Amino acid sequence: MHLSKKCSVFKLVLSALLIVALLQLIYLSFLSKFHGKQQRYRYSELFGGSGGKKNGNAEKNSRKERLRYSLSTGGIFDNSGQYRVYKNLIKSDFTTNHKPGSNPSSIALALATHTTINNLHHLESLLERWHNPLAVAIFAHGQDVKFATALVYALSFFCPQIQSLVDFHLVCLSGEMASFPDQDREHFAGLEDCDSVFSRLETHRDTYKNYAISGNVSYPNNLLRNVARGGTVSSYILVIDIDMMPSADLHQQFLAMILEREPVSNEVFVLPAFEIRHSRKMPANKAELVQLYQVGEVRPFYEELCPRCQAPTNYSQWVNSHVRGTSTLEVAYMLTWQDPWEPFYIGPHTVPLYDENFKQYGFNRISQACELHVAGYKFSVLSSAFVVHRGFKIQGEFHARKDEENKRNRVLFRSFKDGLKTKYPSSNRRC
Repeated sequence: MHLSKKCSVFKLVLSALLIVALLQLIYLSFLSKFHGKQQRYRYSELFGGSGGKKNGNAEKNSRKERLRYSLSTGGIFDNSGQYRVYKNLIKSDFTTNHKPGSNPSSIALALATHTTINNLHHLESLLERWHNPLAVAIFAHGQDVKFATALVYALSFFCPQIQSLVDFHLVCLSGEMASFPDQDREHFAGLEDCDSVFSRLETHRDTYKNYAISGNVSYPNNLLRNVARGGTVSSYILVIDIDMMPSADLHQQFLAMILEREPVSNEVFVLPAFEIRHSRKMPANKAELVQLYQVGEVRPFYEELCPRCQAPTNYSQWVNSHVRGTSTLEVAYMLTWQDPWEPFYIGPHTVPLYDENFKQYGFNRISQACELHVAGYKFSVLSSAFVVHRGFKIQGEFHARKDEENKRNRVLFRSFKDGLKTKYPSSNRRC
C-alpha cells in the first residue's frame, strides 16, 4: 500500500516534469521562430523596399541607393595605382544638405580621421564627445572589404547620429573591389540596433598590432588622411587618429574664437597632444587634464617613443598658461617649427595635403608639418584645447618591422625635403 502510494507520487512528479520540459521546448521553438522572423524583418528593412512608414522608408531606400551607386562606380585609383578609393561611400545628411562655403558659421570645423575595421569601434566614444561633422576613411584588405562595407552600412542605418554627421570613405588595394552587401547575410545576423553594430565591431578590435596587417600590406595613412580631409565641407579641419579624443566643446569654442579674429590663411592652431593610462577616464577640459598630468596619469604624446617629436609644443608653458574662463579659447603663444615636431592642429582646408608616398610607420606627419613651415605657415598654440590618445605608447606595442619602416621613410624624408626647395623656390625656410 505504502509502496503503491510512492509509485503514484513518482509518476505524478515525472508527468509534471515532462509537461514542464514540453512547455520549455514549445517556448524555445517560439523564441527561435520569433527571432528568425525578427532577423528576416531586419534584413528586409535593410535591403527591402516596402513596409514601415513611408517617409522613413524613402529615406532608407535613398541611403541604400546612394551606397549602391557609390559601389557601382568601382571607385578611383590613387596616384600610385596601388589603392582603390571609394569616396563618400556613405554620405551624412549634413554633407548631403550643405555645399562648401555655404553658411560658414554652421560648418566651421570638421573632424577627419582614419582607421582599419579593427579600430572602428572607437567611433562610438568619439561621437559621444564630438557632436559635429566627422569624416572617416577606412582601410580594408581581403575579407575585411566585405565586412567593412556591411558594417558601415549598418552603422548608417541604425545609428541616427551617424546618419546625421558621419561620412565614410573606403580604401582597399587596387586589385580588390567592394560590393553591395545585400548577399552577405552573415554580417547582419544579430544586428538589431546601433549598440549591436558597435558590439559586433568590438569583436574585431585589435586584430592587428598597429600597422602589422595580414599579407604584408602597407597601411596608407597619409592617403587616408587626405581622403578624409577631402570629404569634408568645412572651412577648418582637425585631423586625428581614431583612438584620440579632442577636448570637450572644442567646436563651439573654436567657432567663437574664429568669429572674433581676422581670418589668416597661413595660420594653423596647435592642440597639445597627450596620452592617458587606459584605466583613466578621458579629461573633458584643461583643468581635469592638468590634474591628471601632475600625478603622472597623463603625459606628453610619444614621450617614451619620440620625446623630440612633441617637445617643441612646450608642455610646461602650456600647462602653466592662464586660461581666461573655462569656455574661452584663445591663442596662448606662437611657435616656430623645429625638426622633428609633428603637431596636431586645426587648419584651413587649403593647407598642403599629406605626402602619400609615406606609408606605415615614420615621418608621415612630420613631413606635412615640415611643408607647412616651408610654405610660410604660423603655428599658434591654443590656450585650453587639446587631444588625448587612449593608453600610453610603449615600445613593446609595435610590430616587428617598425624600425625597418622608419629607416626607409627617413630616406624618403630626405628626398621629400629636397623637393620642397623646388616647390617653394622663394621660401628661405628649411627643415
